Amino acid sequence: MRGISKLRFMEGVRWAFHCGSWPPSREEWLLCGQCVQPEEKQRIGQFVFTRDAKAAMVGRLLMRKLIAEKLQIPWDKISLQRTAKGKPFLTNDISSFCPLFNFNVSHQGDYAVLAAEPELQVGIDIMKTDKPGCDILESRMHFGSSSTDEFFRLMNRQFTEKEWSAIKRMRGDWSQLDMFYRHWALKESFIKAIGVGLGFNLQRIEFEVSPVHMEVGKMYRETKMWLDGEQENWTFEELLLDNQHHVAVALGEADRLKDKNSKEIINHENTTFTVFTFEDLVTSAVPMAPEDPAYWDSFRSKQEVPVRQESNPS
Repeated sequence: MRGISKLRFMEGVRWAFHCGSWPPSREEWLLCGQCVQPEEKQRIGQFVFTRDAKAAMVGRLLMRKLIAEKLQIPWDKISLQRTAKGKPFLTNDISSFCPLFNFNVSHQGDYAVLAAEPELQVGIDIMKTDKPGCDILESRMHFGSSSTDEFFRLMNRQFTEKEWSAIKRMRGDWSQLDMFYRHWALKESFIKAIGVGLGFNLQRIEFEVSPVHMEVGKMYRETKMWLDGEQENWTFEELLLDNQHHVAVALGEADRLKDKNSKEIINHENTTFTVFTFEDLVTSAVPMAPEDPAYWDSFRSKQEVPVRQESNPS
């Protein structure tokens, strides 16, 4: 591995890619299949819908681009694996120059997003505000609902009374749903940062969001979190990529769970999201396997999304 200075990667990274506006060409999709590890290519190929396959593929390419460009590890030498909870991690040894390097990806709705930090725990989540019955949370939790009230009743145990009060103070169903997904993204970002998986009781975490209303494209860092009733020294970055997609990034000290006397989180005032084109995404990519024409045929045979999830805000 080429030796590099830790100073090369002192700033956090925030990247996004609009999967919803990317209809891959045959050439593009086959190149993607060549530029990820074989087990990931196979896993991505097993998705039922092209929406999910595209998002998963972009997530892997974002991670490899990050590692190749920021850690200077050659693309075809990068080795990524998953924890027992499914969180991707780098197996290459970087302990000598960036031992606390952390990264995380998320994809939902029309975007895939990535956050990375050289010295902090980091978790990222993106959620798209949508109507009940068109929501990925419902399919993940194996239920369906036809109204906002029913959806909230089914999700009641996920939030605290204070959080539900903040959600239901919003005027109109759409604003309430929007605040719901904002809270959900915040909770998921924290869970992903500490790597505990789906078994974590979400009512242990309580958020006080601020400001109540957000502008598209502006980063906010005022929201506070309590864990088991105690305010925690985590920073949460929040961003609306557009008027439906909430992004939350959780930032905590790398040894936060061991050291109760942690210092203030590093100031990230200048951190912003960069939205990539496909050409940006693969600019560092190196094919690691021969072209596989059948991979395109399989992709083309899939439906884009479940029919019931094709929706627009009212």
